[in-house]
Amino acid sequence: MTTDTVQPTAIPERISGLVPLSRNLWWSWKPRAEALYRHLDPILFEALEENPVLLLGRVASERLREAAADPAYLAHYDEVMAEFEALLDAPPATTWVGAHQPELVNRPVAYFSAEFGVHPALPIYSGGLGVLAGDHTKAASDLGLPLVGVSLLYRHGYLRQRLTHDGWQLDVTPLLEPGAEPTALMLGPDGEPLTVDIALDNPDERVKLHIWRVQVGRVALYLLDADVEGNPEWTRAVSSRLYGGDQEHRIRQEKILGIGGVRALRAMGIDPVYWHGNEGHAGFHLLERAREYVAEGLTFAEASERVIASSVFTTHTPVPAGHDVFPPYLMDRYFSFYWPRLGLSREEFLALGHHDASGDGFNMTALSMRLSGYRNGVSIRHGEITRSMWHDLWPDIEPALAPITSITNGVHLPTWISPPLQELLDHYLAPGWWKRVEDPATWEPVLSIPDEELWQIREENKALLLDFLHEYTRERWTSGEIDPKQVTAAGPFLQTQPLTIGFARRFATYKRATLIFNDPDRLARILTDPSRPVQLIFAGKAHPADDGGKRLIQEIFWRALDPRFQGRIAFAEDYDMLLASRLYAGVDVWLNNPRAPLEASGTSGMKAAANGALNLSILDGWWIEGWQANPESGWGLEPSALMDGSGDDADADTIYTALEQQVVPLYYERDDDNLPREWLRRSKEAIRSLAPLFSSQRMVIDYINRLYVPACKGGLRFEEEPAAVGSAERGE
Repeated sequence: MTTDTVQPTAIPERISGLVPLSRNLWWSWKPRAEALYRHLDPILFEALEENPVLLLGRVASERLREAAADPAYLAHYDEVMAEFEALLDAPPATTWVGAHQPELVNRPVAYFSAEFGVHPALPIYSGGLGVLAGDHTKAASDLGLPLVGVSLLYRHGYLRQRLTHDGWQLDVTPLLEPGAEPTALMLGPDGEPLTVDIALDNPDERVKLHIWRVQVGRVALYLLDADVEGNPEWTRAVSSRLYGGDQEHRIRQEKILGIGGVRALRAMGIDPVYWHGNEGHAGFHLLERAREYVAEGLTFAEASERVIASSVFTTHTPVPAGHDVFPPYLMDRYFSFYWPRLGLSREEFLALGHHDASGDGFNMTALSMRLSGYRNGVSIRHGEITRSMWHDLWPDIEPALAPITSITNGVHLPTWISPPLQELLDHYLAPGWWKRVEDPATWEPVLSIPDEELWQIREENKALLLDFLHEYTRERWTSGEIDPKQVTAAGPFLQTQPLTIGFARRFATYKRATLIFNDPDRLARILTDPSRPVQLIFAGKAHPADDGGKRLIQEIFWRALDPRFQGRIAFAEDYDMLLASRLYAGVDVWLNNPRAPLEASGTSGMKAAANGALNLSILDGWWIEGWQANPESGWGLEPSALMDGSGDDADADTIYTALEQQVVPLYYERDDDNLPREWLRRSKEAIRSLAPLFSSQRMVIDYINRLYVPACKGGLRFEEEPAAVGSAERGE
C-alpha cells in the first residue's frame, strides 16, 4: 500500500494545495474542505466513497483547469487553505490545552488502539471502538493535545458485507486499491524505509515492521505493517486484516501493536511522557515499557511502578467476548523467551494476566488493569459494572471502591452533524461555534431556530438518506449482483413522509436487533397505519465468527420481505461511516434496546441526537445520563431486570406501547402549516442539551483533567531516569 501508486492528475499550481490537503484527514470533518473535492466531480467523488486521494488520480484534467480558473472556486479554496494552514501553524498557547493545561504542551501521550475509525478512506476500523478512537483523535487535534496514535495498517481492512439471496451475511475481503489511503511511509536518515523488528514465536526469527504515518489535523497516527520484503512469508499477512483469524493470529497482531508500537515510537525519536491503552488489545505495550526499565537494571517491581504511574487504560465492554483471553500454551509459545527479560518466572508472568473468571487463561484486560495507574469505564453505569467485574484484582478494597473511574464517551460533532444542519447552525450560533462545542452556552441559540427552517433541514436529510440507499441498491442491481428479493429487502418503498426509525450497530446478540419483531402483528399495525405510517431502517455487520449475529440479520431480511409490513422495513447493506452519517442525520427516531446492563456506553444515539433525532432507548449505557440530563430529548425505557432473555417480552411491550401512545402521535400532531411543532421543540432540545454533553471535545477534556494530567505528572516523576532508547534492539 505504497503512496506512489496513485498519482494525482496534473494539478494547476494555483490549486496544488489540494494534494497535501487530501492527505490530512482534517478535510473529513470540514464540510467546506470536502466540498472542494466534491465540486470537481460529484458523481465520481461519491463513486470513490468520498476519497479525495483517489479522486485526484482520476478526475479529468479539464475539470481541474476549469476549477483553477473559476473565481468562486478559488475564493472557496483560499478560505479553506487559510484555515488549514492556520491550524497547522497555530502556536500551542492559542489552543485549549495551551490555555488550560499548559503542562501538557510538548509532552505527548501515546494512544494505542487496535482500530481507528477516522474516515472510510482509511478502512482500519470495524465499529464503535474504532470510531470512538477516531473521534478521540480528532478532538485531540481540535484541542491542541499532543497525541500520537499507534495501530496497525490493515491492508485488507475489515469485512465488506454482502447478503445472499436468503439474507445470510457474506464476509467479503475488501479490494483496496494500492495507494488509496492517505499514508506516508516513514523513512530513516539514510532515506530508506524505517523499520523496527520483533520476534513473534521464535527469538531467532525476526519480523521487520514498516511504519506508516497518517495525519489527522495536528495529530499523527503511526501504523505498523508486517508486509515487508524479506520477512518470513507466513508473517507478511499478520497485520493484513482487522480481527481476522483465530486466537493465534490475534496474539500475533497484539504483540506487534503493543511491543512493536513502543519500538516504533522509540525509533522515530518520539518519547511519550504518558500512555493510554484503548481496550486490552494494546496491553503488551505495558510489558515492553517495563522490559526497557529492566534492561536498565531495575527490578520488575521498580519498572512496573514507573509504568503504572504513567499509564491510562480504558475498558469498553462488560461482555466477556470483548476481553481477549489467551490460553497458557499460546503465552508459552509467544512469551517464554520474553518473560526472562522482565526478570519473571513463568508463574509470575502468567499471574499478570490472571482473573478468576478466566480460569488459567491470560486476560489482557487484567494485565492492563494491573499495570495502569488510571483506569476507566465509558459511562457512569459502565464504571459501576466494571468495578463489580474487576474488584478481585484489589482484594483488600471494597468492590464499590475499586480504583476504576468512568468517563462517558462522546462523539466528534464536526464529523457527525450533517453539512446541511451545520450550515443552518452557522446562521444561528455565534461565529466560530465549532471551536466551543463542549460549552453548553454555545448551543442555547438552537432554541431560536425557526421551526420551518429546522423542519426543512430534517426533510432534506431524510431525502439524502433515501437517495443514498436507493442509489446503492440501483448500482448493485444494474451490476447483476442482487436479485429481486435483495432489492425488496433494501427498502425501495421507503418514503420521506413516514416517521422513520433507525437501528444500526454491530450485530451482537445482546443488542437484540430483532426485539421489535417480538409481536409481528402488533408491529404491522404500527407500521402500516394509513394515516400515521412508520418505517424501520436497519444496518450493521456481524463479526465473521458470530453466527448468532448473522442469524439476526437474516431474520430482518426476511421480515423486510413479509407483505404484512407493506415494504416499510429495510436492511441497508455494508454499514460503514458513510452510511452511518446519512442514517444519523436522516432518521426521526433512534432505537436502541440492548439487554441491560450490557451496553457499556453506545455512541450512535449521541450522533443521532446531535442531528435532531429523538432517542427511543432502553435505559442503559450513555442513555441513562442523556435522558436524565433532558427527558425531553427522547424516551427512556425501563429495562427488564431479567438477564436470561425471559424479559424480552416485557421490553418489547414497552417499546410498542411507547410507539403507540407517545412517539407516533407526537410526530403526527400537526398544525395548519403541517408542522409538528412539539416534535420540533423536542428536537431542538435534543440538540441543545445533548450535543455539548456528549461531544468528544468534552470527553477528551475530561480525560485531560482527570486522567492525563496525573498520568503526565507520574511520568515526569521519573524523567531524570528516562527509559532506555534501545528498545528497537533485540530485546526478547
